[in-house]
Amino acid sequence: MSQSNTVSVAVLPGDGIGTEVTEATLAVLERVVRRHGLGLAAETLPAGAFHYKETGSALPDATFDAARKADAILLGAMGWPGIRYADGTEIAPQLDLRFRLNLYAGVRPIRALPGVPLPLSDPRARQMDFVIIRESTEGLFFSRDTGRVTAEMAEETLRITRATTERLARFSFALAKRRAKPGGGVTLVDKANVFRAFAFMRGIFAEEAQRHPEIAFGAHYVDAMALDLVRRPWDWDVLPTENMFGDILSDLAAGLIGGMGFAPSADIGDDHAVFQPSHGTAPDIAGKGLANPTATILCAAMMLDWLASRGAGEAWAEAGRELTAAVDAAFAEGLRTPEIGGRAGTADVVRAVIGKIGG
Repeated sequence: MSQSNTVSVAVLPGDGIGTEVTEATLAVLERVVRRHGLGLAAETLPAGAFHYKETGSALPDATFDAARKADAILLGAMGWPGIRYADGTEIAPQLDLRFRLNLYAGVRPIRALPGVPLPLSDPRARQMDFVIIRESTEGLFFSRDTGRVTAEMAEETLRITRATTERLARFSFALAKRRAKPGGGVTLVDKANVFRAFAFMRGIFAEEAQRHPEIAFGAHYVDAMALDLVRRPWDWDVLPTENMFGDILSDLAAGLIGGMGFAPSADIGDDHAVFQPSHGTAPDIAGKGLANPTATILCAAMMLDWLASRGAGEAWAEAGRELTAAVDAAFAEGLRTPEIGGRAGTADVVRAVIGKIGG
């Protein structure tokens, strides 16, 4: 991407509260890019469970092609309990995008927002600021849709390749260098004491660590990490891990900062990136105006920063920082959504955050 004041964003709102949090985020995003004099062309595209129910296609070719050509992709949430493929699996076009665009780095920032109540009483919990890097194209998800099932057994394949692991390692060390967190570094989360695949993965990370002597490197077994994320989450920085481990630990970590409504994520590859909240479509509150759009708004801030890193210009990074600061300021001043004991609905969050942009 060459430096420009105009970028294209493919918007896939999806299903349930995905449509609500996406609409909310676009309103906030429009305000911040306009304030910084930037141009953003957003194209809304159909995909998801309800589109599958209506048309038989969860991710139409035209939608995929438009998303692939866009500078970035903003996705709401997709899937619905009562709508599934014939084999019983969920409608998940977001997974199709990960595999088809080779989005190997699932970036899951976990940060305690000012003012948001936390489940941990230790005051050090306020210092939580780490990133889970979930490898998103192989691992235990490698055999998705191709696992073998008979009347007597079911079998899936875990695959870890050198090429993907090397890319993940480079990405992880680059992120740690950029974050420059005091006492931080890269901690690989694996199960190398039992599985040769994870010992293989650890060896590749150790090779990359030798190229970055200024960055601390270590490894932690996944079961111990599940314990230590609760015991001392403030101690961690960049945590790369296998696909399934990252899927599980991301939800645990979101619980530490108030819930999925505060947990943004991105799936990043060498040429493309999808930005989406970690939460699902929440059928129980869909259409009620109660969905917390904070995670999606923070996804938009991540997207602005990524666009800047791709050559759009420093002004995009500045807009991303201001958007994050506006979210922080809104909650620091008492904004409370239902999952943390408040009454602020989707529109209330939008008004509060917009009110802090430029403030």
